[in-house]
Amino acid sequence: MEGLKVLKSTQIIILGICFAVATIASTMILTKGILQLKKMSQEVISVTGSAEKKITSDFIVWSASFSVREAQLKSAYNRLQQDLEKVKKYILAKGIKESELFVLPVSTAKIFKKDSKGNATNEIESYELSQGMRIESNDVKKVDELSRSSTALIEEGVQFMSDTPQYFYTKLAELKIQMLSEASEDAKKRAESMAKSTGNKVGVIRSAKMGVFQITPATSTDVSWYGENDTSSLEKKVMAVVSAAFSIE
Repeated sequence: MEGLKVLKSTQIIILGICFAVATIASTMILTKGILQLKKMSQEVISVTGSAEKKITSDFIVWSASFSVREAQLKSAYNRLQQDLEKVKKYILAKGIKESELFVLPVSTAKIFKKDSKGNATNEIESYELSQGMRIESNDVKKVDELSRSSTALIEEGVQFMSDTPQYFYTKLAELKIQMLSEASEDAKKRAESMAKSTGNKVGVIRSAKMGVFQITPATSTDVSWYGENDTSSLEKKVMAVVSAAFSIE
């Protein structure tokens, strides 16, 4: 009877030891797995990819203005209307459509006489009226040429002042999607090249962030942290940047 009790006690002790060993072993395995998982999640490679493309503007906006100065307001307005007809005739003769021409409201300024000391008085000397116009067109070449030759209006007695044309690209939204894809592919290639040099492989992408777009003149190297959006040049260069992080296997 005494021997049976001892046997049972021994079995209980052995069972407890086995349970303790199993608990310790499972804890170690679980801990090792967590550490490996954590290590895997921390082992990433961060790179920056980019894509560049040259484009030609397909839309142009050109603004100009003309002005007159007369002693009488009515005379000034009549002369301005005559100049407007000259300007419109010249522009339409160059092949510009009326739907592309926008005539802006008349702006009026009073010019006051000055006394012997050069101070302005309350007496009106003359009126200066000015009128602006704007052309918006997909025919970039035609409007561009017109902006350069428009000074011929000065020979017709029109005080004509031309602004620098603005050049735009209307398919930019579609182009951005394409270039983001290309920039992401470039980022992965760079990551693979870096990982290969250390004997590793690139796994899944962990994160990605789109950078700003740089739209600059074709020959420019200017960039800015908030992005560039050049409208001064016909030929442009677009650059897209993507920052990405990939897991390492």
